[in-house]
Amino acid sequence: QVQLSESGGGLVQPGASLRLSCVASGGSLRGYAVGWFRQALGKEREFVAGYSRNGGYTYYGDAVKGRFTISRDNEKNTVDLQMNSLKPEDAAVYYCAAGRGVITSSIRNQNAYGNWGQGTQVTVSS
Repeated sequence: QVQLSESGGGLVQPGASLRLSCVASGGSLRGYAVGWFRQALGKEREFVAGYSRNGGYTYYGDAVKGRFTISRDNEKNTVDLQMNSLKPEDAAVYYCAAGRGVITSSIRNQNAYGNWGQGTQVTVSS
């Protein structure tokens, strides 16, 4: 089991960019699908972006498509989320997740992931 730790959150103005990073320890991310989820205050956790276990396929939630980009570096054991053109509605706690058994049909399903980070807060406000 890998342990995940996110960083890079903070307070930004609408329209700004932010890059979140997730580093894995205790094992390699090879063989894991990885994803980013977020949870705003009073709302359910939602899928943001996912990266397949192999094949280099990426997936995005409708709310972030075209603005966010997920990337991974198996050598560095990291997963990043580049967030551009941030909106106030993007404000949330962002979580990194990894799962060995995650397949294409389940990559948007938080229940498919067995490893989670502690989350990092993103606030978008003027």
